[in-house]
Amino acid sequence: MVPVCWRSRCASGRRSRMQKISVLLFLAWVCFLFYAGIALFTSGFLLTRLELTNHSSCQEPPGPGSLPWGSQGKPGACWMASRFSRLVLVLIDALRFDFAQPQPSHSPGEPPVSLPFLGKLNCLQRILEIQPHHARLYQSKADPPTTTMQRLKALTTGSLPTFIDAGSNFASHAIVEDNLIKQLASAGRRVVFMGDDTWKDLFPGAFSQAFFFPSFNVRDLHTVDNGILEHLYPTMDSGEWDMLIAHFLGVDHCGHKYGPHHPEMAKKLSQMDQVIQGLVERLENDTLLVVIGDHGMTMTGDHGGDSELEISAALFLYSPKALFPGAPPEEPEIVPQISLVPTLALLLGLPIPFGNIGEVMAELFSEVEDSQSHSSALAQASALHLNAQQVSRFLHTYSAAAQDLQVKELHRLQTLFNKASADYQRLLQRPQGPEAALQTVITELQQFLRGVRAMCIQSWARFSLGRMAGGAALMAAACFLCLLVSQWATSPGFCFRPLLTLMACGLAGTIVCAGLLTTTGLKLDPVVLGAMAAAGSLLPFLWKAWAGWGSRRPLVALLPIPGPVLLFLLIRFAAFFSDSFVVAEARATPFLLGSLILLLIAQLHWEGKLLPPKLLTIPRLCFSASTGPPRHNGTHALGLGVGLLLCIRLAGLFHRCPEETPACHSSPWLSPLASMVGGRAKNLWYGACVGALVALLAAVRLWLRRYSNLKSPEPSVLFVRWGLPLMALGTAAYWALASGADEAPPRLRALVAGASVVLPRAVAGLAASGLMLLLWRPVTVLVKATTGAPRTRTVLTPFSGPPTSRADLDYVVPQIYRHMQEEFRGRLERTKSQGPLTVAACHLGSVYSAAMVTALTLLAFPLLLLHAERISLVFLLLFLQSFLLLHLLAAGIPITTPGPFTVPWQAVSAWALMATQTFYSMGHQPVFPAIHWHAAFVGFPEGHGSSTWLPALLVGANTFASHLLFAVGCPLLLLWPFLCENQGPRKRWQPLGRNEAEARVRPEEEEEPLMEMRLRDAPHHFNAALLQLSLKYLFVLGIQILACALAASILRRHLMVWKVFAPKFIFEAMGFIVSSVGLFLGIALVMRVDGAVSSWFRQLVLAQQR
Repeated sequence: MVPVCWRSRCASGRRSRMQKISVLLFLAWVCFLFYAGIALFTSGFLLTRLELTNHSSCQEPPGPGSLPWGSQGKPGACWMASRFSRLVLVLIDALRFDFAQPQPSHSPGEPPVSLPFLGKLNCLQRILEIQPHHARLYQSKADPPTTTMQRLKALTTGSLPTFIDAGSNFASHAIVEDNLIKQLASAGRRVVFMGDDTWKDLFPGAFSQAFFFPSFNVRDLHTVDNGILEHLYPTMDSGEWDMLIAHFLGVDHCGHKYGPHHPEMAKKLSQMDQVIQGLVERLENDTLLVVIGDHGMTMTGDHGGDSELEISAALFLYSPKALFPGAPPEEPEIVPQISLVPTLALLLGLPIPFGNIGEVMAELFSEVEDSQSHSSALAQASALHLNAQQVSRFLHTYSAAAQDLQVKELHRLQTLFNKASADYQRLLQRPQGPEAALQTVITELQQFLRGVRAMCIQSWARFSLGRMAGGAALMAAACFLCLLVSQWATSPGFCFRPLLTLMACGLAGTIVCAGLLTTTGLKLDPVVLGAMAAAGSLLPFLWKAWAGWGSRRPLVALLPIPGPVLLFLLIRFAAFFSDSFVVAEARATPFLLGSLILLLIAQLHWEGKLLPPKLLTIPRLCFSASTGPPRHNGTHALGLGVGLLLCIRLAGLFHRCPEETPACHSSPWLSPLASMVGGRAKNLWYGACVGALVALLAAVRLWLRRYSNLKSPEPSVLFVRWGLPLMALGTAAYWALASGADEAPPRLRALVAGASVVLPRAVAGLAASGLMLLLWRPVTVLVKATTGAPRTRTVLTPFSGPPTSRADLDYVVPQIYRHMQEEFRGRLERTKSQGPLTVAACHLGSVYSAAMVTALTLLAFPLLLLHAERISLVFLLLFLQSFLLLHLLAAGIPITTPGPFTVPWQAVSAWALMATQTFYSMGHQPVFPAIHWHAAFVGFPEGHGSSTWLPALLVGANTFASHLLFAVGCPLLLLWPFLCENQGPRKRWQPLGRNEAEARVRPEEEEEPLMEMRLRDAPHHFNAALLQLSLKYLFVLGIQILACALAASILRRHLMVWKVFAPKFIFEAMGFIVSSVGLFLGIALVMRVDGAVSSWFRQLVLAQQR
């Protein structure tokens, strides 16, 4: 026990509180600098293209000249006479091309292919064989990003979505561009829709009748599809429609939940086969059936990127009347997905949407009834010329409104179109001209249309170099500021007040400048205004640094980072400029982390800290100086290093392969238990997951018990005793229900569904309650009240062991009686004769670490619920790795009292690198298809209605769980070396006699080591150390986001910019934001504990004075 005899150091005054506020304000301002730089760079790098609101109409042909050949004199002709009066569009979400591809019959000696998704759409193959002139199967190529909202936009407008549009997949907005749905409504056609409710937001009020069903619950395979089937056939039979759209989601959701190789995929595709067969049987001659997939899916069932499996979708066309003059080719033709838009518009007798850049599928405009190939070719040329006129008009309008198209290429394409148009007009004057001239015109028109699409794909990555440079410069300046102030904070005379003064002056000057600009009537972009505020507030710091530095110090002093760590940071910085490294970062990160750990062990050896004892010669409170045993020896440190390397290797078993490495196979342990088919294997894995959960809980409780933090009666400690087991029980129960929900009996499914909602919310509620209790009463200290009387009198005996004879009893009983009399009289007069009451506090040495470990555990449980069950093993490894790394780092961090305290760069770098390594071990990749969308439905299986922030929060917490946990736990790097000062309480022993009986010893009062209480001896240095640690961590993270920004900027025309560098920048930026918020919360928690300890001491001092 540590008696409170140091009252002068108990209370923390106003200066300490102001220092804490200064640290938090300064950290918030540094984070604002990084945020402003990221926002400014993003606004210049991820710009959307200009969306024109012009609309096509029948009254305004796309170009000069009469109506095309074949439409003159026909009633209702609009640009081109319609061939169909009705259209049935069946959109099967994520219908990959090989799902619909006909399967060749296998040879008798060869085993049949047994993949669940092959050969299930048998009606397509049957129609292609029986009616080859009535149907075609195409391989449709979707343009990335392959998310549903962007694909719907492309399928109705014929335009190309830009990269940043992927962020709108969960917050769809009405399409303002011209589109097929709007053209149908303008022509008075009746459009009936049923299926995905995304269409409701894209086309509000455009449907004459609609049946919307919630689409975001990827675990629900049947609600949307069954709802469509309930209305599909009755609506067709009623005839009250001109265009019928049915958007099925079961295939897509099955891919997300199980993957394409699961038997459920075969069932869902078979259901779609029956749907198509039923539609074919009900079609009339004037109706066209279109079956299309908006995108494909990866081998794991995800989509969003641009891999071959994701962009490859099926497109099937059928009509009861003949469509094609010839038989289908052996290999299906590959067509861009947006080619469907102009094709359907002309087939239905509608104007092509104004912003379309797709090319008509000329084969559909052949004259089937006319046996002359010349007539068919002329009809195809007419459709292509109309299409080319519309695209040329769009280019002329767009280039006048925006300047992002390539001028030379635009001029070349316009010249090509003028020549092709002139040749076409000459052909119209001589309809029976030579066949070769007609084919030349068709080729020229196709070259023009394909050239325009290629130019737009390349040009609509529109960059603002000024904003990109400004954002990168601001991030670089923020990194330099972190490096500079972290070095200042180590100086003994460091003062906090100038930090706030400089920051306030800069912000005030910026606000004045912004106000002056506003009064002039200039409209400032909020992003630019925020960047101006950040840069303006930064200038005083840079000026002070320049003025204070001068030429008196060498340049090398600017880099206080040790050489090996500096080399490591430079290698990591340069690696972000390589697309191969970014793709292989999941494998490179464990290697870098293992190398850094070996460097730490070698450094301990070089500095002589492995074998010699690490002696502490600092006086304890109210006790004489004493020395402790060495915290580490060589064998112990090597054991920590080997254990850490083993944990890293085990965590590497949980990996997800990037799309660019087809030879790699992702770990099967990343999938949820519900996707497993075998019941015994599922039960074994469930037992392992629950075992990991119990081991994690037991490890935390044992650690808290070891440092005696479970003896306090505080509410937070009581919650750790009883609340954490309840959270573990709720998590295990939810896993059991989630893994076997599909196998539950029908009479229990309602109960299972209700429990699937209640259990995750209950666990999250318990975690929130525990965190609130921890913030309210964070001090886990046991208080004992004693008196200042001399120590208890000792009864001396001439014998050993218990009394064995009458003589022994006669000797010892009187002494015991006299001792009881003295003790009884002493209780009545103790306060007068023996001094005032003294209060002793136990277990203060781990008060900060105990709060941090408790907070991390409470955060881990709800985050664990958002992941698949087997990721619990990764969470267990995460805590074990952190424990081993902290112990290893503590061996090399000297304890200097009374300060200043510091955390080495190698410790901060290893901590940040471990966060990245855990990110990949949890099955993540910095690409959109790898996002775990299922996390949005944990606790909300029915979806979130119109809310978008809550699912985004859940998915974000799942993706960046490792960033959050390591950032919140970052203060442990400062606290752990003090915690490792002594591994437990010690007892002092004293001889009491000369002979064997008298030589028996008795323990005196336990002497508790100070450990983390040393930090309170110098509150100024404690606050400076927290600031220094935070800035070092932000510097390491800032270097990573700066490298990603520079790589994306310099390589903006690289082939892999949108596939590798842009997603990496976005994920790194989001990870930085989450990490900075977590770091701020972790530092604030330590300060809250420190403030609570100060308040607690003040109350004890006042009570003792009374």
